[in-house]
Amino acid sequence: MQPLLYDNTLDTLFMVWWSTFYAVLFGIPAGVLLHLTDRGALLQNVVVNKVLGAIVNIGRSFPFLILIVVLIPFTRLVVGVSIGPTGAVVPLAIAAIPFFARLVEAALREVDHGLVEAAQAMGGGTWTIIFKVLLPQALPALVAAVTTTVITLIGYSAIAGAVGGGGLGNLAYTYGYQQYETSLMITTVVELIVLVTLVQLLGDLIVRRLAGRGTRPSSPVRVGLRRARTEEPAAVTEAA
Repeated sequence: MQPLLYDNTLDTLFMVWWSTFYAVLFGIPAGVLLHLTDRGALLQNVVVNKVLGAIVNIGRSFPFLILIVVLIPFTRLVVGVSIGPTGAVVPLAIAAIPFFARLVEAALREVDHGLVEAAQAMGGGTWTIIFKVLLPQALPALVAAVTTTVITLIGYSAIAGAVGGGGLGNLAYTYGYQQYETSLMITTVVELIVLVTLVQLLGDLIVRRLAGRGTRPSSPVRVGLRRARTEEPAAVTEAA
């Protein structure tokens, strides 16, 4: 039983790691674009925002089990197989990208708009605002979003395992359910609970460290913000 647990745990970690990697790689740009093209944002574009939002919503609306089946031809085209841990990475990543993109968009909405205005007043362009203001300020929320995504993918990987994806889900289904090995089923469930708990604890720790340290914008932006706050009362006094 021990070799089976070890091998399938590695398969689960493989699936979760690579699907998380692709979710972050593509989800952050998608989330940033959703935020920037929203009404009143830097790159306001209703058409782009609606189209991208519709794609994200469609991706999030698919039940994962159905998504695996629908993507079998695409998965086989991309990685050459449609089963096993490698084959499971494709549907896992595609399911996670729109999910993570919405979390990124929500995190960026929480950034103080005054910092963005200060960066613009200092002559900062779109790329400067993204990399010097938005992403640094939203970093704790982004780490929390990654944590939530990883935990969701652990659950999805178990579903993928039950339909040939390998990992702990496959172990629980093949031996625990089909062969009535209750002890192995319980062990698999406990291991999944431990994995989720460890990920959550690690994510919470990193978020607390970032929040305690404070994620401040770059020095020129802070100077511009202080200058704007200083000049505003002076302008009000002169007008009075």
